[in-house]
Amino acid sequence: MGDGGWGTALALRLHQAGCRVILWGPFPEVVAETARQGENRLYLPGVPLPAGLTWTADPAVAVREAELVVLAVPSKYCRDVYRRFAGLLPEGCPLLNVSKGLDMESGRRLTELAADFFPAHPVAALSGPSHAEEVAREMPTAVVVAAVDQDLATRVQAVFTGPRFRVYTSDDLVGTELGGAFKNVMAIAVGAGDGLGFGDNTRAALITRGLAEMTRLGCALGARPETFAGLSGMGDLIVTCTSKFSRNRAVGERLGRGESIEQITAGMTQVAEGVTTCATALRLGRESGVRTPIIDEVHALIHEGKSPRSAVQSLLEREARPELD
Repeated sequence: MGDGGWGTALALRLHQAGCRVILWGPFPEVVAETARQGENRLYLPGVPLPAGLTWTADPAVAVREAELVVLAVPSKYCRDVYRRFAGLLPEGCPLLNVSKGLDMESGRRLTELAADFFPAHPVAALSGPSHAEEVAREMPTAVVVAAVDQDLATRVQAVFTGPRFRVYTSDDLVGTELGGAFKNVMAIAVGAGDGLGFGDNTRAALITRGLAEMTRLGCALGARPETFAGLSGMGDLIVTCTSKFSRNRAVGERLGRGESIEQITAGMTQVAEGVTTCATALRLGRESGVRTPIIDEVHALIHEGKSPRSAVQSLLEREARPELD
């Protein structure tokens, strides 16, 4: 469910594993053109797509015989897309969320949102350092799949695991999802530092303190601290803060160079989840009584017009405190 770069990359992984895969996209003309060209030129250019993949814009056709539905829809579109599929899934068919964001309206995790629309279907989440561009080209990758039901996590692990795609399991669904969502906000902060011309010291400080902030807020929301030291926390944070493929880091870099968020997003074909997640994360921090200084400054950069240099100064001028406090 979702024909973007990540959905297409995971479809390739499942096809290589011998599964019959149907990809659904919302725009019939785009779906038809992708199928005809054998390449997702908009979201995953340069990667040939096998003829064995099936493409459709019809929700009923997409899930009619589904044994697993992969939810690969950007968070801000999830409600509308899930509504189109409500009541169509085969009885008992499990869901796997692979999107890394939060529901803007409620502030809840995407598996919680999916449970509202598909209450009779168990839900798992897959996360970790996994840029679509590299997964599609079969570069060695490790991810984690989390579910309350460990039998479901193990089943998904077995389906997705391949020679160059290693899947671990976890029962911390909350931490796995929150790590994948919060790291996008931190990547914008790191990118802004890069755009300002700062160096490795700044980048390392933001990544380290960002991880501490993610962990602090995540634990207040029910996650376990050790999850943030794993693939969906530290692992995904590192890759998103440093990779040339990171849309969130790129947004931050352009902000640091003086562009407005309107200029940046107007020319983007893909979603940078951190742009919307920062507002939701800030709200969750306020409601939980948790300090979120980096999230606060990213929000101020994007939604309040604060200058990057002023945001950095605000972080540096905060009251001195113990590192582990």
